[in-house]
Amino acid sequence: MDVQPDSGLPPKIGMRSLIPTWEYRHLRGSGVTRMAGGGVAATAAVVCLSYRAYGWAALFSVLGALNLGGGWWYLTIARAATPRS
Repeated sequence: MDVQPDSGLPPKIGMRSLIPTWEYRHLRGSGVTRMAGGGVAATAAVVCLSYRAYGWAALFSVLGALNLGGGWWYLTIARAATPRS
C-alpha cells in the first residue's frame, strides 16, 4: 500500500488530476512557461505561413493554441487557489 506524505496541497480532483504533481506545485511558473511556449509556437506558425509551408503552420498553430490554453488554465487555477498563510 502506497502512503503518500502530506504535501500541504489540497487534493487534486476532477480536471486538476490531469496536471502532473510537479507542475501542480508550481502552477504560476508552469503557466507562464506554457504561455511563452505558445507564443514561440505561434511565431513559428507565422514564419511558416510567410514561406507558404501550410502544413507546418497548421501544426505550430495547433501546438501554440494548446499551450496558450493550458497556460491560461494553469494561471486561472493558481489565481483561484486560496493564499497560503
